[in-house]
Amino acid sequence: MASTGPSELNSPSRAAAVLHRPTVTLGEHLGRQLSGVCDAVGVGLPDGGSTRSLLDLLGPSAGRPPTAGPPSPSFVSDDHCPAEFSVSFPTADAPTVRVVVEPGCAARSFAESGRVGRRALEVLAERWGFPTGPVDRVADLFFPATAQGPFALWCAMDLRRNRPPGVKVYVNPACHGRGLSPEVTEEALARFGFGRAWPALLEHAASRGPDHDEFLFFAMDVGDWQTRRVKVYVAHRDFSASGVQAVSRLLPGGRARRLGEFCRTVGGTESFGRRPLVSCLSFTEGDRERPSGYTVHVPVRDYARDDQVTRNRAATILRRYGMDTDALDRALAAMTRRDASEGVGLISYVSLVQSTRLPPRLTVYLAPEFYEVRPPREPAAPRTDGDGQ
Repeated sequence: MASTGPSELNSPSRAAAVLHRPTVTLGEHLGRQLSGVCDAVGVGLPDGGSTRSLLDLLGPSAGRPPTAGPPSPSFVSDDHCPAEFSVSFPTADAPTVRVVVEPGCAARSFAESGRVGRRALEVLAERWGFPTGPVDRVADLFFPATAQGPFALWCAMDLRRNRPPGVKVYVNPACHGRGLSPEVTEEALARFGFGRAWPALLEHAASRGPDHDEFLFFAMDVGDWQTRRVKVYVAHRDFSASGVQAVSRLLPGGRARRLGEFCRTVGGTESFGRRPLVSCLSFTEGDRERPSGYTVHVPVRDYARDDQVTRNRAATILRRYGMDTDALDRALAAMTRRDASEGVGLISYVSLVQSTRLPPRLTVYLAPEFYEVRPPREPAAPRTDGDGQ
């Protein structure tokens, strides 16, 4: 998952160390990582269409060398690189790869960034043959002339075997100001027919007010999806694994304990007082009053000494659900040549989704580390049983 923001939520907790300076451009670096990760998990890119789409989303920023610095203080990644990758591990299917990009990262204003992002989305829509109707439905709500930060629009491509990519668009509930984020989110849900879901969402996922439960993203599926969803993301400051269990009770069934155990395993703690946990509540046509899916995103790079610890914790969860860890290790090797113990933040988030209709799915989020690599955290975080596996 990309960063939790406003921008200070994605600021490294300590100074970053430059461990390498690639000589390639931003587009070349991300293109190589995309191809490498797709090869690592068996998602082929036979026609290069996904790589071309990545470069289209980056626009002129694709040609920037690392010495030029980030085109803006984008909070997609900790070093302000305007892109992030993730590998998703469904328990009953092959892994998939996703890339998220901020197309308007070099724009001079948030309003301009939104216009650039929508034009980039139209290029994808023409290439892959899908309508942009969901975004058009809320364009007046999320792209005002005086749009505020911390971002305007992100695009994500979900890459699968033998199918066109699924495309997801993230927009900013704080575009009219942070104080209006709840009202903007409520109106967006109502326009998609989920207005009756708002009271339960507010009660269970955002009851502590905007200083503790912040509406972060509103996301829409466009492109090739079997079931289209809209999603609401909430960042929980000073939260706990037990709090996640309480939010997950929005879903029917006994999933609460499972999600709490997940947070404790990958985070190595009960309480999350550094970077906030993030809830994602997804809504589909069959469930008008309650979400049909709940995902918790754990910002693991703030709760582990280094990426080796984070990798081991993620592997523990993969094995718990009967999934192979080899694809994860191949994906990490495709992202970087550095040893996992030499930094922290290559793995930025680990998430677990529970759904009323689909099996659980684990996702590992990977930062490109184009500009900087954060050094290991000191002193070392307390070890848990999964840290050394």
